[in-house]
Amino acid sequence: MVVSLVAASFVVGPSRPNRRKLQVYESGIVPTAKARHKMSVRFYLTAMLFIIFDIEAVFFYPWAVILRQLRWYGLIEMLVFMGILLVALAHIWRKGGLEWD
Repeated sequence: MVVSLVAASFVVGPSRPNRRKLQVYESGIVPTAKARHKMSVRFYLTAMLFIIFDIEAVFFYPWAVILRQLRWYGLIEMLVFMGILLVALAHIWRKGGLEWD
């Protein structure tokens, strides 16, 4: 189904390429460098760390909603979870994973 829809869009869709349409466009700014330049590995590591800690922060909301039902067990469990996050953050900080040089 997907392949047929993509093929149909190429067959039926309008295609009138001209010089202006084929020009590189990047947020309204005329590019000054090549689009294929190498990015630092630190950029990707920082992005992955942000995603990991952001996703883990999502677990706090459901915990806060049912905290009264979980009682002491839920509180202790979340303190252990936050402790693990704190240890991971301290390790990353000590290794220089948050340095942006």
